Amino acid sequence: MKKIKVSIIGATGYSGRELIKILLKNPQVELTNLVSASYAGKNINEIFPEFLHQLDKNLIELDIDKISADSDVVFTALPHTVSLDIVTDLSNRKELKIIDLSADFRIKDPDNYAFWYKKEHTEKSKSVLKKAVYGLPELYKDIIIKSSLVANPGCYPTSVILGIAPLLKNKLVSPKGIIVDSKSGTSGAGRKLALGLHFTECNENFKAYKCTMHNHISEIEQELFYLYGMSEDIKISFTPHLLPINRGILSTSYLEMEKNVNENDLWEIYKEFYQDAPFVRIFNPSILPEIKFVNETNYCDIGFAVDSRVNKIKIISAIDNLVKGASGQAVQNMNLMFGFPEESGLV
Repeated sequence: MKKIKVSIIGATGYSGRELIKILLKNPQVELTNLVSASYAGKNINEIFPEFLHQLDKNLIELDIDKISADSDVVFTALPHTVSLDIVTDLSNRKELKIIDLSADFRIKDPDNYAFWYKKEHTEKSKSVLKKAVYGLPELYKDIIIKSSLVANPGCYPTSVILGIAPLLKNKLVSPKGIIVDSKSGTSGAGRKLALGLHFTECNENFKAYKCTMHNHISEIEQELFYLYGMSEDIKISFTPHLLPINRGILSTSYLEMEKNVNENDLWEIYKEFYQDAPFVRIFNPSILPEIKFVNETNYCDIGFAVDSRVNKIKIISAIDNLVKGASGQAVQNMNLMFGFPEESGLV
């Protein structure tokens, strides 16, 4: 069986490391290039000793020509705005599939992207943006299969959109006044050094941050708008929090009911909506998701509660931010793009 050749740009960040861990389990994959601006020339085992006897490969500087020639698919696991020019260059080379883990090609309106991420699209990147597919397999599987550029969703948006999608699609709730409260482990901020992420700042602590202008808001609103049928603008009130744990996200969304449903109704609606989604688990109304249930898996667990006293539906969704929220979902997209079983190499 011929293996597909895979390169990772940004191989030494948290998402890059997670990609390597997952791809090493996939017999259909050969890792060809591991790119790292910080550690070029070093062996991957020097940076991550857990790969000793599994992968013996030196990290390299970014070389678009070499990567294009050596690869069938490239994962770009880089910070937001850094991927923009790199992905644009890659997409203009040979027949190459690209899965970008940044936000640079998720936002379909270039002006909206510029507002939230403080970087302008170029004319070249705008043309690339037009062919980018938002990589949430549970919603866009059919077009992901045919795409050459997938914009892998963010971690918070994945947990929120999957949780809310059946309600908006079925017009069970109002698109107005949606409140989302999310909590994430510290790995969600990436591997860079930052005072607020030091152990003594996070340990035995719990805090909210970016209460009004978190850049994932634009991504969530865009996809909820599409789900509702693009008939009404959707604005959410989103508050993220930092948990003193390594990984995991728990999101609670509050929505106003427009149709009278109970928890058993919702259970049936959600099971039907996600019947072909192997990585979405719908919880019986008597059980609510917890972060520990999804740790180091590609699952999104969804539970709910109907608070009829205040006419609200509460949706609780949990993912591992590094797996379903990043690298696992990226591999799930790769599997679809190459015609592999969707679950290949994933748990």
